[in-house]
Amino acid sequence: MESIKPFAKYFESEIGNYSFPLCPSNLYDPLTYFLQLGGKRIRPLLTLMAANMFGESESNAIHASLAIEFFHNFSLIHDDIMDKAPLRRGKATVHKKWNDDIAILSGDVLLIKAYQELSKQENIHVPLLLDVFNRTAVEVCEGQQLDMDFESRVEVSIDEYIEMIRLKTSVLLGCALEFGAIVSNASKKDRELIYEFGQNLGIAFQIQDDILDLFGDPEKFGKQIGGDVISNKKTILLLKAKELDVQEVLKMMQLSNSETKINVAKSIFTSLGVVDFARQKMKDYQDKALKSLSEISVKPSNKTTLIELSEYLFQRDV
Repeated sequence: MESIKPFAKYFESEIGNYSFPLCPSNLYDPLTYFLQLGGKRIRPLLTLMAANMFGESESNAIHASLAIEFFHNFSLIHDDIMDKAPLRRGKATVHKKWNDDIAILSGDVLLIKAYQELSKQENIHVPLLLDVFNRTAVEVCEGQQLDMDFESRVEVSIDEYIEMIRLKTSVLLGCALEFGAIVSNASKKDRELIYEFGQNLGIAFQIQDDILDLFGDPEKFGKQIGGDVISNKKTILLLKAKELDVQEVLKMMQLSNSETKINVAKSIFTSLGVVDFARQKMKDYQDKALKSLSEISVKPSNKTTLIELSEYLFQRDV
């Protein structure tokens, strides 16, 4: 991760110096609060790293990078309202610390701030940046809607699930990387390849997240183990298990004791081989991502940072 640290340091400095107006305080204070909660900042760093890979300086990609981070946090603020989530990164969510109305409006402003940042890039790049951004923003909303729809649907296929996580999570990673390519005047082919790298990396990462939710080390994973099972969330593990033994899975889903439910789920998923199935799926998408990266027309040494980041993302223990 040493090669990633300079990008992280630069971005943290830039976002740390970003200031919102003081008034009205109930509109802007929540944004200052939420952005200071931090996080891995993976998406904005991808923009900076992609620009660097194509030979552009990070400073020439910073506004696109900030736009990605603002959009991502806008989506989190609104997602937290829809999920009625009390915590984000261990702290009170905006709608809990203030209220739903303030959270909605503050999130709206953050989305507009993303557009303002994009407009600060070189004029020659703005139309294409906006085109990619607008497409991605719509897709993220589509993914969120599908995720909510799946909660009440009895039958969801694995292909539908993959499409949902592609839209909800992965397209933004692709967008972040393509932003870096656009501001660096990369070719259309290379822009497509770097987008595919991000998209497939994001799908692999989400599948890994599904596995870790039940089989991960709680200290390293950073979330409650078995949360998806307790809430009967339709993950790739659950969907594959239902394909193989629907009766046993339905019995497990009806259990009320959380600890018992988690243990039964572990037993069922392991015995049916769905954990191995999910790991293979994850590897397939990882391989697709790295294949796209390998085909980009820059020298191999320029790709080192992105390769290191992709390896880091999959070092979490399963």
